[in-house]
Amino acid sequence: MPSTSRSASSASNSGSPSAGPSGTTGLRQLRQPRRHRLASFAAVATAVALAVGIAAPAHAAGGHLPPIHPDLDFAGSTVAAHEGRDGTAPLAALAATQTPGLDVASYQGNVNWSSVRANGARFAYVKATEGTTYTNPYFAQQYNGSYNAGLIRGAYHFALPDRSSGTAQANWFVDHGGGWSRDGKTLPPALDIEYNPYGATCYGLGQSAMVSWIRAFSNTVHSRTGRYPTIYTTTNWWTTCTGNNASFGTTNPLWVARYASAVGTLPAGWSYQTIWQHADSGTFPGDQNLFNGAFDRIQALANG
Repeated sequence: MPSTSRSASSASNSGSPSAGPSGTTGLRQLRQPRRHRLASFAAVATAVALAVGIAAPAHAAGGHLPPIHPDLDFAGSTVAAHEGRDGTAPLAALAATQTPGLDVASYQGNVNWSSVRANGARFAYVKATEGTTYTNPYFAQQYNGSYNAGLIRGAYHFALPDRSSGTAQANWFVDHGGGWSRDGKTLPPALDIEYNPYGATCYGLGQSAMVSWIRAFSNTVHSRTGRYPTIYTTTNWWTTCTGNNASFGTTNPLWVARYASAVGTLPAGWSYQTIWQHADSGTFPGDQNLFNGAFDRIQALANG
């Protein structure tokens, strides 16, 4: 993990990373360099791959994929670079009640969850795994800590569809934190499927192959936990990489990312979003989210 990233985690460990309006600027300053590093790393990896003649997907051609940097990958780590952000607060024009929450990964380190709850958060998603080799070293503190502070929490997996099958990654996820229980405080496991931080946008998969990969992941999580996973994505990525496939809307809750004043057009098959990731910095550590409903609706989602 690069030293700059490690220092940001240390900052979280030394005090509250959460907090309130006075902490917003500092948090944004911590988070912004990571995105530049991520883009630079991806550009170098892509250039190296082209230089040695790696085809996409490389594993199918017998080549070697670039090494991963999972501590820099999280829900939304690729979104602003591809889709931008307009910086406008989303709350004023929303018709329905929205409930604030957040998502975190190893970059946030140990989170002060009592402060997060005091500042208004009521739910959290925590990165558990990536691919079939990585587990978040802060997962226990983040996942159990949010629960103990009274938040409804869930775990998510950062997908790498060019590295291994959807089934293999779903099993890795469920085996390392991506479970579910009907305790009223656990959200469905979630799949983070977004722009490839290591190369080709769609990981070298065609649209039908990507749909099959997501379907295998979703079905495996369902067979093992009893819940279909929430799908985190953006409308643009989903349209590009799945052909705007509409077949998941009846089974999988939608967690959509768009850093703007309105959620905008949703992927096909969903008539509403369950969660909207509307900003990548703000009051809470990590990314800022709104659940589309009152707190009792989050409880209903948690209970299945």
